[in-house]
Amino acid sequence: MSKIMTWCMGLALAGAVAGCGQPAAVPTAGSQGAAIGSWGKAIAVPGLAALNTGRDASVTTVSCASPGNCAAGGDYADHHGYRDQGFVAVERNGRWGTAIEVPGLGALNTGVYDGPDGVSSLSCASAGSCAAGGSYEDGNGQQGFVAVERNGRWGTAIEVPGLGALNTGREAEVDSVSCASAGSCVAGGYYSHGQIGRRGFVAVEQNGRWGTAIEVPGLAALDKDGYSDVPSVSCASAGNCTAGGDYTFHGGDQGAFVASERNGRWATAIEVPGLGALNTGQDAGVSEVSCASAGNCTAVGGYTDRHDHGRGFAAAERNGRWGTAIEVPGPGALNKARNAAVGEVSCSSAGSCAAGGDYVGPVVGPRSHGLHGLVTVERNGRWGTAIPVPGLAALNKGRGKTEVLTVSCASAGTCAAGGYYFDRPDHHTWFVAVERNGRWGTAIQVPGLKALDKGTDGVDVSSNDFSVSCTPAGTCAAGGQYTDASGHDQGFVTQAG
Repeated sequence: MSKIMTWCMGLALAGAVAGCGQPAAVPTAGSQGAAIGSWGKAIAVPGLAALNTGRDASVTTVSCASPGNCAAGGDYADHHGYRDQGFVAVERNGRWGTAIEVPGLGALNTGVYDGPDGVSSLSCASAGSCAAGGSYEDGNGQQGFVAVERNGRWGTAIEVPGLGALNTGREAEVDSVSCASAGSCVAGGYYSHGQIGRRGFVAVEQNGRWGTAIEVPGLAALDKDGYSDVPSVSCASAGNCTAGGDYTFHGGDQGAFVASERNGRWATAIEVPGLGALNTGQDAGVSEVSCASAGNCTAVGGYTDRHDHGRGFAAAERNGRWGTAIEVPGPGALNKARNAAVGEVSCSSAGSCAAGGDYVGPVVGPRSHGLHGLVTVERNGRWGTAIPVPGLAALNKGRGKTEVLTVSCASAGTCAAGGYYFDRPDHHTWFVAVERNGRWGTAIQVPGLKALDKGTDGVDVSSNDFSVSCTPAGTCAAGGQYTDASGHDQGFVTQAG
């Protein structure tokens, strides 16, 4: 994985979501009608502790369809201690139901490797209609799966059709899922071919049926060294989606690509226009894509300049045509140590987006890594200057690094961002910040998390297990990981009304 993608990694954009019809429920954390920004208290995911007999669980992805109707997915460890089980939990009408193992995943997941398995991405088009994707171990290696909820009931997880035939190196994973409407979704990720190397793939669900996974058209021509990935997909409508990621060339140098599906047909992957001129350090990648409507998408990521300094970029597709990538304005002024990246993006309409990432600023103490979270906003097709997340420096008592890991927009000028910071030396925790009327408010610790998080080392930020999702009505939900008093990792959810 490149330096840029290591800095930029975040959760794939979640779509709208719905319930699973779980038998037990608890009150949601937060109201359903107030203006965005009034965060409720974090609660442990109901029922997850009963599944998590290996005491190592986390929420990795959250998605909301409407106020009080959200879902969360992630992983937990079984009684053998293998953290490779996937779960889903659903909030219906403001009440979170009991977490369940993804149906059928246990039968697929017969391996013993303790790897990056479970649910990595979750997206739903309407209440009761969603899709989840991730990976499992079958004893011969790592495979990619998808599972679908219809009319409030989760179906059996299946291996992505055709992925096994592609996956000759026995290492595959679904990294991102996006649904445009019920029964119309796309999954993207990677598979291994031969003894070394990876290739990016996409698979399409049409009318409720998953088609055969294919290598992203044209990616092999770009990917001279045989190492590529699709970390993000986004669908604006059925048959109109975009995939983005990275590929390698010339002895490990890395470039960034986008590929578009139009009317159900995938076009040839292309290098992000103009990025080659920026990426003189030869280390670039798309970390996330977001589509507001068919033919109107945005891609963000990172690249390195001729001095091997990291930079963040954004590129926009308008009316089906990709424009030239630009360096995101502002990080250069913040970026005293010459390393920055933009890892997350969410667009509410064409030309109206928000993005988040990090930059390396002044080192402020012996424990500091100088890594700081940033946010930036696009209005009317023009990106404004990136700024440090307001109030985050004051929260960061440990003087260690901070980072924005997730961004979601409800409408133009109304978004939420989240990530991590040190609330005391050597102890990480999560923050949320809200943009209202185009202005970012002060970052706060997730309410109620202090009461849950009793661990001495705080949360494990290396896995980036934190996610925020907002609805057009202006409500949001968030989920992530905390450490209980016994030092065991658990999953939490919270909501902003």
